Amino acid sequence: MSTTTPPPPAHPTLWPGYAVPARSRAAVIAVACAAVAFALASCGGAPSVASTAPLATSSGTADTISDVVDHNAGLVVPASVHLAAGADLAQARAVVQTAQVLYTFWNTGDTTFLDEAVTPAFQDNTLPAGRPQGPAGPRAASAAFRTAVPDLTCQLADLYVNGDTFTARLVFQGHFAGTYNGIRGRGQTIDFNAIDIQHVDAGARIIEDWHLEDNLTFLQQAGLVTIAGSP
Repeated sequence: MSTTTPPPPAHPTLWPGYAVPARSRAAVIAVACAAVAFALASCGGAPSVASTAPLATSSGTADTISDVVDHNAGLVVPASVHLAAGADLAQARAVVQTAQVLYTFWNTGDTTFLDEAVTPAFQDNTLPAGRPQGPAGPRAASAAFRTAVPDLTCQLADLYVNGDTFTARLVFQGHFAGTYNGIRGRGQTIDFNAIDIQHVDAGARIIEDWHLEDNLTFLQQAGLVTIAGSP
C-alpha cells in the first residue's frame, strides 16, 4: 500500500525513535495492560459519545464511579470510567479530575485548563519533530488543529485509572472548514480516535505522556492524503 506524503499532523503523533524514561516494572505493566484494554474497547464500532452518567465496570460500582467524577459545569465528563481493583478513591478522584480538566482543554482550546492539568516540567515522550517540548507543545498543537477544524470537539470516551497513571480513548470531531498547511477545507466531516497515556505527580498534575492518534483517518477525511487503490 502506498500513500502520498502527508503533511505534518496537527495533533501530536507517535514519533519513532523516542526514548521512554525508566519506570518501575509494575507501572509499565499496568500502562501496557490499560493500553491493550483500550485497543479492545475501541474495536467495538462507532465512537462513544460523552454522557453525564459514566458507566461503571467490574472494577467498581456505579456509585463509586459517579463519586470520582467531577460533575461541575464546563468540564468534559467521561462516558466510561474504569478503576483498578482496590483503587484508592481519593487518589482516583484527583486523577479523574485532572483527566477531565486536560480534555476540557482539548474540547475548548482554552489554555487555562491545560495550565491547570500539567506541570511546567511536563514532558512529551512522543514529541513530533518541530513541536516544542513542554506545555508549549499541546498549546501549539491545539491552535494549529483549530485553525483547520474551528468547531473541534474532544469526547472522553473511555478513561482507565491505575494509581498515578491514566489512559484515555478520545474521539475528535468537527469539520475541516479552516486551513491546513495552506489548504482550505470544504467543511468535510472529521471523526477520528486517539489514545493517551498520562503519568501524574503526587499532586495529580501531569508530568509526562505518551500518545497515538489516528492521523491517517483525519488526513483522508480532510482530503489531504490519498491511498493508492482506494475508491
